[in-house]
Amino acid sequence: VQLVESGGGLVQVGGSLRLSCAASGFTFDDYAIGWYRQAPGKQRELVAAITSGGSANYVDSVKGRFTISRDNAKNTVYLQMNSLKPEDTAVYYCNAELISGWRRVVYWGQGTQVTVSS
Repeated sequence: VQLVESGGGLVQVGGSLRLSCAASGFTFDDYAIGWYRQAPGKQRELVAAITSGGSANYVDSVKGRFTISRDNAKNTVYLQMNSLKPEDTAVYYCNAELISGWRRVVYWGQGTQVTVSS
């Protein structure tokens, strides 16, 4: 099982980045996918999530700026990040989760750094 994030980097305030999360080794279509982030000294927080059916949700701080999408044919989830702010600086992690009855399966990627400079 692998979740591999890519697309992070250094960007100026107001800029954009698109993160990708490529999955392999499990039935991608069945899983909800989330993007989390963790800034230095802070707890990891859920930023955006998309269900297996394609419904998306966002934390208030990114609504209107970030868009999560999935391409099941490519086993890939994207996070389009626009109007970036310094407070968006963090390591971004991809998460895949399946809850079936009493069973919960969770996979994590290794993370990708996003730095927004002012």
